[in-house]
Amino acid sequence: MRRREFILALGGAALTCPLAARAQQRAMPVIGYLSSASPDQDAGRLRGFRQGLRETGYIEGQNVAIEYRWAEEQTDRLPALAADLVARKVAVIAMAGQVLGAFAAKAATTSIPIVFLTGADLVAIGLVASLNRPGGNLTGVTTLSVELEPKRLELLHGLVPGATTIGALVNPTNPNTEIEARGLQEAARALGLNVPILNASSERDFDTAFARLLELKAGGLVIGTDGLFISRSEHLAALTVRHGMPAIFQFREFAAAGGLMSYGGSLADMYRQSGVYVGRILKGEKPGDLPVQQATKVELIINLKTARALGLTVPLPLIGRADEVIE
Repeated sequence: MRRREFILALGGAALTCPLAARAQQRAMPVIGYLSSASPDQDAGRLRGFRQGLRETGYIEGQNVAIEYRWAEEQTDRLPALAADLVARKVAVIAMAGQVLGAFAAKAATTSIPIVFLTGADLVAIGLVASLNRPGGNLTGVTTLSVELEPKRLELLHGLVPGATTIGALVNPTNPNTEIEARGLQEAARALGLNVPILNASSERDFDTAFARLLELKAGGLVIGTDGLFISRSEHLAALTVRHGMPAIFQFREFAAAGGLMSYGGSLADMYRQSGVYVGRILKGEKPGDLPVQQATKVELIINLKTARALGLTVPLPLIGRADEVIE
């Protein structure tokens, strides 16, 4: 009887172990990561997101899993990708990149928490009811972007004071574009500038936009805030150098890649903060009770090497104001 009991117990353990392993695997929460970009474009920013998760006790592959969905800059794919994450019953959807992804996730679910990351005017475009109490299943991280567009125009104009025309590159599919363009035009009138609006909704449109800039004899370019432009910072920087076009963008990555100047928040820190919020929600906090985090710190980065290549003299007071000068 002892031998028979031992064999039965052994058999029962063999059946139970895979079941226990599968149960443990199912218990691991799954984050759905929805991005308008590609894995290569998001690689650096994901380090900040994973850091935020670690700060709340979550490490990918150990006690949390991440399902990635990449739109590869085809924003019309975002609704289907969001619906797929909902169908897989992920615990949280982290939305990176264009504000269109946040709307796609919001349309796909009213129950799964959503943590967005965007620079849009969230209340004006109807994404949340308020920043302090977003309500529903959404919260996230936002940075000063549209609010800083007039300042970017002013900074660029200070480096090219003789220019009467400075172009503005925007993505017409972004719900925030109208607000952005309106702020730029108001600032342009105050500075006595002509600021034509140039559209680019995909990377294929960049060459056409730069050709138009040259036709207009523009003396500079302000690049609007948009997920497409963020993911293509290096390409845009290369185009500005190739065409000898002084330009300013929001994030440091542009200036580091050879663009003249950037003025805005830290992209890496925004991703870290979104990771922290995802971790807090996994621990039980409700997204509607978490105020939208506003990243208010701004950095001025000037690429002096590019300035010299463009034949520009950067005033010493402006160099003194810069948070970083790239030689």
